[in-house]
Amino acid sequence: MKYLFASLFLVIYMLPAMAQDDAKAILEKMDKVMFSAKDRVGTITITLVDKNGDEKVREAEIFQKGTDKKLYRYTKPESQAGIATLSLPGGVMWMSMPAFAKPKKISLLSKSQSFTGTDFSFEDMNISSYSDNFTPSMESVGKNDYVLLLIPKDEKSIYSKVLLRVDKANGYPIWMKYYNRQGRMFKDASYKYEKVGNYWNAKEVIMKDLEKEHSTIINLSRIKFDQGLSDDIFDVENMKQDK
Repeated sequence: MKYLFASLFLVIYMLPAMAQDDAKAILEKMDKVMFSAKDRVGTITITLVDKNGDEKVREAEIFQKGTDKKLYRYTKPESQAGIATLSLPGGVMWMSMPAFAKPKKISLLSKSQSFTGTDFSFEDMNISSYSDNFTPSMESVGKNDYVLLLIPKDEKSIYSKVLLRVDKANGYPIWMKYYNRQGRMFKDASYKYEKVGNYWNAKEVIMKDLEKEHSTIINLSRIKFDQGLSDDIFDVENMKQDK
């Protein structure tokens, strides 16, 4: 009998660690699904919707290589054309605007601010690995999904926690709920994925700011993977040049 109690105690003791390992594996799988291609290029349509339902539409081109080199360059409308942001390894970000003589480095403080007027922050747009940026734990296990609790590793993050729902079969995110430093949910994001060749692609992402009653809808089209992009595309000095 004492061996039975000892075994039960060991199982109960190990359950939190096992759940933690499972949560970490799920998050790592999601990273592979989201960032598995060697590179990608495509067109992004960005629709801003205010609380009255009025819309503003922008268009940008995206170039991404690996997990930590990413260039966005606006092409429409004319008032936005030429604005570009560049993410580089180590969390470094740059912004180029037609009015700037040279690109400007984005400070850590600025990363909490809105990404070019959208409901995404610079911090959101700079994430290249969720497992590197968050410590996960298991919240619940459903028939078709997992819900993870993510705690930012960076104490300067604008988030206190993020709830993440992950598709069990394919490993891509379904939604995320963001909590501010005061513990109040103030943003949520939803995702729609499609299979393009060998990769899952987020064809639509909707980020809602619950406090401002404002939302940003991102649609990706004409996406191409593994194009052999040159590192020159991600050179700060080349941000204003068309590629």
